[in-house]
Amino acid sequence: MKNIESGRRSFIVKAALGSLATFSIPEIAFSAVAESSVKKVNFKESDIILFQGDSITDSGRNRTNNELNSQNGLGGGYAFLASADLLFNHPDKKLQIYNRGISGNKVYQLAESWENDVINIKPNILSILVGINDYWHTLSHGYKGTVETYKNDYRALLQRSKDKLPDVKLIIGEPFAIIGTAVNQSWFQVLKEYQETARQLAAEFDASFIPYQKVFDAALTKAPGAYWSGDGVHPTMAGSELMANAWLKTVKG
Repeated sequence: MKNIESGRRSFIVKAALGSLATFSIPEIAFSAVAESSVKKVNFKESDIILFQGDSITDSGRNRTNNELNSQNGLGGGYAFLASADLLFNHPDKKLQIYNRGISGNKVYQLAESWENDVINIKPNILSILVGINDYWHTLSHGYKGTVETYKNDYRALLQRSKDKLPDVKLIIGEPFAIIGTAVNQSWFQVLKEYQETARQLAAEFDASFIPYQKVFDAALTKAPGAYWSGDGVHPTMAGSELMANAWLKTVKG
């Protein structure tokens, strides 16, 4: 906690001085997470870690591959990169890691396969990143959901998870966007409501909350938006590593 608080103070001071650009990328991720006073999630030997979400989590994974710790099954994004780091640094922990993200999904669609893709796996740590489609698809896919729909669906999904898996530790990622080919400035006023909803639900369910928007905003001091995400939603390789770095700041063994 002392290190987190120290990082938080450093972030505030350097941000005020306009010197975030002097940070290394890992320092940016650490400082953004520290500044948000993110709760740490502890993992233990033989823990099952499950990543859930939409295309950002899916990241081209082979959905027919249900093996644990499989590169093919974990996809090519932040879930794979974070998992690779955990497995490399903690061989003694015998961690079992899975990815069940599904491209294009909104919260209610995740719920349709939740029994098979979450409950039956019985994770000790459940990491969820969902919400960008719940907003984006109202702009381009004819979806009629609102931020209240998102809140109610997400709360029901989290409650269902805790009812079935009372000891599960939750990590909730903040839906995020940056200016790109699919994203313009008009997105952010409404998107902030979805982000605040995710933050509130994390507090309600005692989950760790990863402030991805803050992380990406800080990273823009090092490189332009297209470096981190071409369309403003789906991360590049560098953006995926940035996300993995932030995710890893929330866990400890």
